[in-house]
Amino acid sequence: MLKQIDHLGIAVRSLAEAIPYYEKALGLTASAVEEVPSQRVRTVFFACGDVHLELLEPTDPESPIAKFLEKNPAGGIHHLAFRTDDIAAQLSQAAGAGVRLIHEQPIDGAGGKLVAFLHPKSTQGVLTEFCMPKAAGGGAHH
Repeated sequence: MLKQIDHLGIAVRSLAEAIPYYEKALGLTASAVEEVPSQRVRTVFFACGDVHLELLEPTDPESPIAKFLEKNPAGGIHHLAFRTDDIAAQLSQAAGAGVRLIHEQPIDGAGGKLVAFLHPKSTQGVLTEFCMPKAAGGGAHH
């Protein structure tokens, strides 16, 4: 079951250039920068209530975030992530509804979470992520 919106993923060219806006103009506090090899990005999170903003900087010119920035040079919202307590069940439900899965099995994501993405061509144009803390279980395979 979906619990809440976990985070909004925002593509940026440079964390160093983007972080001051979120800290100085909005008054949010950045987490430590984390490299996520599976997604070829560096990320930082800002908590805003129970929802986080995730800034994503590409580490590889062929990565999905780099390709997004080619199409959207100013950056912008890249994906919407929902927190779930059973990522395997969410993937099964989405697939059963005819949604194209980018990940049939969850992969390691930022913040100690398991993540899986749904293809935007079958999600009304919004790249959609399911995420779940690794400790939650929920049928994840290692």
